[in-house]
Amino acid sequence: MLKTTVSGKTTTSEGEAADGSRQGLDRHDVAILAALQHDARLSNAELATRIGLSPAPTWRRVRRLEQQGYITGYRAEIDRRRVGLGVLAFVRIDAERNNAEATQALELALAALPEVVACHYISGAGTFELHVVATDLDAFSRWTMQTLFKLPNVKDLHTSFSLGEVKAGAVLPLTHLIKT
Repeated sequence: MLKTTVSGKTTTSEGEAADGSRQGLDRHDVAILAALQHDARLSNAELATRIGLSPAPTWRRVRRLEQQGYITGYRAEIDRRRVGLGVLAFVRIDAERNNAEATQALELALAALPEVVACHYISGAGTFELHVVATDLDAFSRWTMQTLFKLPNVKDLHTSFSLGEVKAGAVLPLTHLIKT
């Protein structure tokens, strides 16, 4: 691994600062991230054309972005309603105890539930905020009683239901990464 020091900051050849923070994305890297967010099925040749590089360096950059954790995966976005998951619930869980061991046990249990499509450890009221999908309200109610309330350390639940999606599957804004 090659290390360089510029203006007092040491950076490795992988673009990682000596302190572990990520830096060193140039305009081509940002363009790759933006393009793949919009269409992860782009061929390497098409991606190279879009960002203004030849295919070989484009491929190397994509691999580096994957290895450094900027790109964490590729997947299809599926319309939940088309596959029969008409209910999207937002569930805030209040934990019985907020110590590390009990919170971690609940965290692991939540992560294992396929109905939980997103889970956030939150500040303020509650301990976790979940995005849960179900076929209908009856199925959600059964799942809540048979699964969620039986998890370790669950004290209370507060649920809201989506009445309609305004924005979903959004791409991340990357303009703050572009150096002027």
